[in-house]
Formats: sequence, structure tokens, C-alpha cells
Amino acid sequence: MASSSSASASAVFHIAIYDTTMDPPHKLAAVSELSSFGRFTRGSIEEFMNFAGSTVAKRTAVGSRQSVQERSYMVHAYTRSEGCTGIIITNAEYPPRIPHELLNRMLDEFITANPRSRWAGISDAVVSPPKLEEYLSKYQDPAQADNITKIQRELDETKIVLHKTIESVLDRGEKLDTLVQRSDNLSAASKMFYTNAKKQNSCCVVM
Repeated sequence: MASSSSASASAVFHIAIYDTTMDPPHKLAAVSELSSFGRFTRGSIEEFMNFAGSTVAKRTAVGSRQSVQERSYMVHAYTRSEGCTGIIITNAEYPPRIPHELLNRMLDEFITANPRSRWAGISDAVVSPPKLEEYLSKYQDPAQADNITKIQRELDETKIVLHKTIESVLDRGEKLDTLVQRSDNLSAASKMFYTNAKKQNSCCVVM
């Protein structure tokens, strides 16, 4: 994901739910807020958001949480025992407790509305997503979001594992550049965008 000088205007960029009973994980629902990025780069940025979400979701063990930092961005993940993973991508300054409390809430809502038998392993599953658009809007301001979460249940004591780069969650021998080039979810234009940005060292890439 590339950054722009005004990217800090948004705090929450992407929210998604993946079916991690499939390999690669299948995206069940997602929303993005990319208005702070350049109009001509938003398509590539959204593809990389989805790529980042899928990459981290695949590597988040059942029942565990992790927050993966890549430069100025964080990918927060929580995998439920039912086989679905919630992903929230924020800026690095956003307090991590809040996204994880939201992951609790939205995955509870998702499972309640969508029993596992309705979507697990089904690539064309039709699901009822939680109020992702509403959450994307309400949680932009951490202070406001903190007030919202105060009336929700406390986050459980499950340890949230922090990784400094996406590379650190990859399996031994895996290379990010190789995953990018092999990904079916990235267009040729997005792969070129990633390659050029890396060469110029002028963007942040969340993957």
C-alpha cells in the first residue's frame, strides 16, 4: 500500500473478513477508506490492502491475535475457531486495543448472522456482513472509538503478538517479492506499481 503526504487524514483504511478454511483465504466482506490517497493510485492500494489482509489472515493461528507493523501502517488480525479471520488496517499511531475490540464485536456479529456451514470452504458463498461501513466511519477518530468501546465488553487476556514487518510473519524461505509476483489477486499494473515504488523507496507498502 502506498502512502501519500495526506494519508494521515484517515486512521482506519481497511476492514475485512476472510474465510481461512480456504487456501488462499477467501474474502467474504471488505470496505476501504482511501480518499486520502491519490485518485490514480487508489485501485492499486486497495489491491494491496486485500493482499495484505489475505497474507496476514493466512498466518494468524486459530484463536490468536496479532498486529503487524509495516512502516507507518498496522495490520490487526484475529482468527476465530470457526475459521474466519477479521482484518483491520490502520495507521501506526492508532491504539491497537481499539481495533482488537472491534474485531471481537464484528466477528461475533458475523458468526451470529452466518453459521459456519453457510460459508466455510464455499468460494461463492453469499453472507450477511456486519456493519462494516458504519464501523469504518465511526472508528476513524480513536478518541470517539474509545468512548464506543467503553460500553462494550473488555478485551480478553489473549496475548496480541506484535510483528515489525509482514516479512516476519512469512514462513521460513518465503519472500514478499515472490508472493507479490505470484498473487492472482494483484493486477499487472499493481505489481508494477509495487516494483517501481520499492525501487524509488517513495512509498510505504503494507504486506
